[in-house]
Amino acid sequence: MPEQLKGSLDVGIASFRRNTAARSAAQTTPVGRRYTGLFFALPAIIFTTIFFILPLLMTAFMSLHQWPLLGQSRFIGLENYVNMTRDSQFWNSLWFTTRYTLLVTPAIFILAFVLALLVNLPLRLIGTFRTIYFLPAVIGLGTSSLLWVWLLNDRVGPINGLLNQLGLMERPVIWLADTNAVMPAIIVSIVWKTAGFTMILLLAGMQAIPTELYEVAKVDGANYWQRMRFIMLPLMRRTFALALVLSVIGSYLAFDQFYIMTAGGPQNQTISVVYWIYKNSFTNFNLGYGAALSIILLLILVILSAVQLYILRDDTTY
Repeated sequence: MPEQLKGSLDVGIASFRRNTAARSAAQTTPVGRRYTGLFFALPAIIFTTIFFILPLLMTAFMSLHQWPLLGQSRFIGLENYVNMTRDSQFWNSLWFTTRYTLLVTPAIFILAFVLALLVNLPLRLIGTFRTIYFLPAVIGLGTSSLLWVWLLNDRVGPINGLLNQLGLMERPVIWLADTNAVMPAIIVSIVWKTAGFTMILLLAGMQAIPTELYEVAKVDGANYWQRMRFIMLPLMRRTFALALVLSVIGSYLAFDQFYIMTAGGPQNQTISVVYWIYKNSFTNFNLGYGAALSIILLLILVILSAVQLYILRDDTTY
């Protein structure tokens, strides 16, 4: 009897394994995998279609029209793009935004990299310092801009008072109305606001590097700078690319700080491209021309991002 029971169990187990293998094979067929992947990607596809693709198509459609804020639109073809070539303020704002990006991006990146190196050290209370450095990134950009308007105020702002007490200035500086001081003031405010976010990205890249690589390098006699040069920096190329692309895109899309802190002044010298798009769309009520400016800015960002990703490409296969 036990032998018969054992035989029955063996047959049942074998049958169960065959059925399980068959079901697993059916679920892992190429067709099944394709539809399963589509199901999981469907929410992202719907979200991207509604909030990116459709607005992009609508913007491209509007750019071919004379589209007032109120009233009937009229098809004008490429006239908005032709008018753009004669718009001196657009070229001035594009040059200003490019110059601002070239100045603020290295400042953010260098400070964030130094902070990431510091908070990557195995020290006590290092989590507290990470939180402190990241806190400005939590503040909204509008709130941050208003905070710096107060800090830089020539009458009640503490920055002028501190510099005066340190003997670094004789009279108050009107930071946001001085053509020579406004750019450094805005750059400092943005670096303070965004360096913490870039720090977190770089810190994640540093901590993703296996510690065994550093240990092997130590055994081979490599010092700290050699380990950074030959291990850390090469393996962080993808993280560098992500951080730089996000920083450049954010700088070219700058609007809040210029709208709140300077309102485009002094003498229209701090009008960014997005600020000029806003003025044409919602001050001059020319939505068609604003849409054309937006399409050109999108193309510029696509080209810049592609160039950065190509330069910082990582051909290593893991």
